[in-house]
Amino acid sequence: MEYGEMVLLRTFLKERQREFIVCVSEDVFHSDFGIIELSELVRLSPGDRIYSHKGQEFTVQKPRMPDMFRHAQRSGAPMMPKDIGMVVAYTGLCKNDMVLDAGTGSGILSMYLGSIAKKVITYEIKANFANLARNNISKAGLDNIEVRCGNIVEEIDKIEEKFDVVTLDTISSPEVIPKVRRVLVPRGFVVTYSPFIEQTIAIRKALDVSGPWDIMTIECIERPLSVSERGTRPGTGGVGHTGYITIARI
Repeated sequence: MEYGEMVLLRTFLKERQREFIVCVSEDVFHSDFGIIELSELVRLSPGDRIYSHKGQEFTVQKPRMPDMFRHAQRSGAPMMPKDIGMVVAYTGLCKNDMVLDAGTGSGILSMYLGSIAKKVITYEIKANFANLARNNISKAGLDNIEVRCGNIVEEIDKIEEKFDVVTLDTISSPEVIPKVRRVLVPRGFVVTYSPFIEQTIAIRKALDVSGPWDIMTIECIERPLSVSERGTRPGTGGVGHTGYITIARI
């Protein structure tokens, strides 16, 4: 591991997993499991073990995006991994792509996209949310994501870059859609996320007026299974619905 690198420390207490994300540095990490000198991580590799001064064993791992999703600071309800997966799958997002994102929030979607794409430029209207997202992105070790503070409805007219994919997780999506063609490359995608049918209808109407587009709207329902000695069945907790995703291509 190297100085400045983020590390996931994983341990167990009474068969229950506990995780902590730390930065390799000269600092000291304190927890109810004891103290760890973070400088000791420099001599370790993923899969190695490190012990606190109380003798608690931790496994050293490199955090991946699902880990960052669990541990990132939140400014509200982010897009869920199941929905983000649909965005990636249906746009074919790849390492050469430029992405424009709006409605940054905590930066969760931007981080997932940035872990794949060449570059992500994301707009957040609230300065405190933008700063929180920058902090999360920094912890994820991603240097290809630029957080800009501003109203995308106004700022999109000033954007000079061209994008392969545009993602909109904002109530202003219907106002942005008529302007989005100017910043898309030929056969580029615009993807919107909305929790309510009414917002989705407004988005579809905006696309119809600014068309032609190849359009599809989908809802991805996730239902975890409950596995026990008695048997296996669909879980009874949680809500499968999170939102509707509309994918349009020039």
